[in-house]
This record gives sequence, structure tokens and C-alpha cells, in this order.
Amino acid sequence: MPEEAADQAAKRTFSFVKGDEEEDGNCQWPDDAERVRQALGESLNARNVAFLLGAGCSSSYSGGQEVGIPTMAPLAKEFTKKREDDDPSYPTAKERDLLSKEFGIDFGAEDYARNLERLMEVLYSLRFFLGRSSAKESAAQLEAINALIKKAQSFLWVKCTSGQFAKGDNTVIGLYEAFYRKLVLRDRSLPRPWVFTTNYDLFNETAMDRLGLPYANGFSGVVERRFNPATFRYALAEQLDLTSRKWSAVDGFVYLCKLHGSISWIEDDHGLYPIRETTVTKDPGKVMIYPTPAKQNSALGSPYADLFREFQSRIVREQSVLFTVGYAFGDEHINNIIYQALTIPTFRLVIFVDPTLKGEIAKLRSLNDPRIWMIGGEGAEDGRKAHYFDTVIEEFMPQRPSERIDEAVQKVLESMSPKRKGADE
Repeated sequence: MPEEAADQAAKRTFSFVKGDEEEDGNCQWPDDAERVRQALGESLNARNVAFLLGAGCSSSYSGGQEVGIPTMAPLAKEFTKKREDDDPSYPTAKERDLLSKEFGIDFGAEDYARNLERLMEVLYSLRFFLGRSSAKESAAQLEAINALIKKAQSFLWVKCTSGQFAKGDNTVIGLYEAFYRKLVLRDRSLPRPWVFTTNYDLFNETAMDRLGLPYANGFSGVVERRFNPATFRYALAEQLDLTSRKWSAVDGFVYLCKLHGSISWIEDDHGLYPIRETTVTKDPGKVMIYPTPAKQNSALGSPYADLFREFQSRIVREQSVLFTVGYAFGDEHINNIIYQALTIPTFRLVIFVDPTLKGEIAKLRSLNDPRIWMIGGEGAEDGRKAHYFDTVIEEFMPQRPSERIDEAVQKVLESMSPKRKGADE
């Protein structure tokens, strides 16, 4: 039986597409995984490395149950579907009718039922318009739109703060910890890596906190942590020689940039950048999530303009590599920046994605650009995919000798913990 299982696993294939050098369907588990790992290892040693983590990274199933945060499509479907009980915490029949009759917006439209951020974008735009309208009915309409926006924020807040991961399940946070352990082991002479994410959750911050990794996320301060884009210019270094003032970059430092905001960001009325980072707020209506056209009368006000500027600035540099994981190229504003980076001859784009997807993925494949790599397809085992976050970490990110030491240290810490000692006694 074990031999049969091994033979079956050996026949499982995945895609590794490098522009016109297509090896689609010819990569087999487990032999070709090592070849892909070596190729990715070289890319990870590029001068400028950045990751873009999408919603798929925070979603994980265990025993057929979601133990993380659902991706955007399931979230949108749950929020927009009609409910017989007309639950007031979701869009009501009256609110649906208002959007349909007054603005021609159908909650059941495919675009909104697949991407909740598209719906939020429309709602924010309506709020911006109605807030400046002098029509008699605008006040009542604005109140209804504000109520819908708050419902969407509350819905996302609940999804990002509750679930199995909030009840002790460490599946997803464990993946993020494993990701950062492998990411930070870069040569000191190379610039520190950047992680950009469209996710609102706190898995990135929690993972780095647990690992003791220092990171810059655009906020400064201790008692009151406020948004200050200047912190993205800072680096962390240690003094090697007191007499000659020699400094060396600290290992493990990461730049984290949350492009669509966070459930730990709120607005207040103080300072040049009135955005504050807190513990998870109990008022979902105050959270800063998703870029809104209403911010400071601009297309993308602070802090979002600053965050997108950092994204653009980092990936258009010479010898840059951008890895995308859990991102299906569904955000036009992000895609445009990536396409601009493709005009730089030394830029490389590595996409972990289902290579059979239509839309933007198909468009990128049709370019036959050798700088665009796509990896995806079947995983080494049933129920897994080559482009899923767990497979990327376990199979494709380079294996470091120090990982064995990390595991040994973890075992020592677990064996010395008070809980373990109490159980043994």
C-alpha cells in the first residue's frame, strides 16, 4: 500500500510556466519540486525582494472546516445574499430596494457577489456624492448608505476577529510564522524584504511578534502609535564597534505595508496624520479598511496614497522580484502598478496561482514574458494545491539549515514550559 501511494504521488503534476519556456503539466511531485525551489531560491536572493499576500493566505481548511478567514468571494456571497428573516445586521430588503430603484445598483450582480470590496467601493462613492448633494432626498439616502457601510465594516471586522483561529486553532498563524522564518534569512548586505498585503487581519503582525522579529509598518510611537510614512525610510542596525562607529543591519527586519488598511487602525483628530494603531477596537465602525474615494476629497487619501506610493516605489527598482501569493489579480489599482513594473527590464514577477484562471491571469500568460513565472496546479497530496500558501512555504521556499536549529530550540522551550512540567508531574 505505501508503494502504491508513492506511485500515485509521483504521478501528480503541477505547472511551472516561465513565459514562453512552458513546462505546463510536466512537473511531477516530488522530484521537480526541488528544481523549482532552487530557481525560487535564486530569485529570493535578488537585490530587492517583495511579497504581495492576498486573501488566500489567511484562508485555510482543516477537516473540511474554515479555520482562518474566508476569501473575498465567500465573504461577498455571504454578505450580499437575500435573507428571509431580513436580518438587520445585513443589507435589508428596504436598503436593497433603495440602491436598486434610486441608483440602479443590484446587490445580486455578479461583480458584487464575488468581491465585497467592489461593493464597498460603490458605497463609498455614493457617500461622497450624497454628502455634497443639495437634493431634498439626499439626507435620507446618505443615512442609508452610511448604515450599509457600517454593516460591511462590522461584517468584515467579525470575520477578521472571530473564527477557529480566535479559539485556539494555530493553523493559519503557524503558516505565517513558518513564512517569516524563511523570509528573513537573507544576507545582511541585501536590503530587507518588503511584505505588502491586501488583508485586514493581524496574522502578519502576530506571527512576527511571536517570533520576536522587528518590523516597520508605517506607525511610530509607544503609548500612541500614529501613522508616519517616514518610518518606511528607517532601518534597524546594531553597532559592531563603539570606537569606529561601525554598524550592521539587524537580521530579521521586515517592512510590512497593509495596502487596504487594518482592523487595528482607527481615525482620530490629532496630528498631521490622524491615523492611530490600536489593539483591535470594539467599535467596527471606526476601523480603517479599504481605500475610499471620500478620504480628504482625493482618489486615495492618506494613509492609502502613502502605502500605494511605497508599493510602487519598491517594485520598480532595478533588480526587483515580486512574489504574489493568494492574490488572483482582482484589484485594478494594484494590477496597474505591477504592469508598470513590467516595463523595467530587470523586474521579475513570480505568481503562485491556478494557471487555468481566466481574466488577468490568462492575459499575463498570453504575454509569453520570460520574466513572468507562474506556479500552480495539483499539490503533492489530495486536497492540496501547488499555489496554496502552505505548499509555497513547505515545498517551494528554500530550506535553510538553521530551520532544524529553530525546531530544536522550539522543542526545548516547549519541554521547559510550566504547562508541560505540570502535566509531566
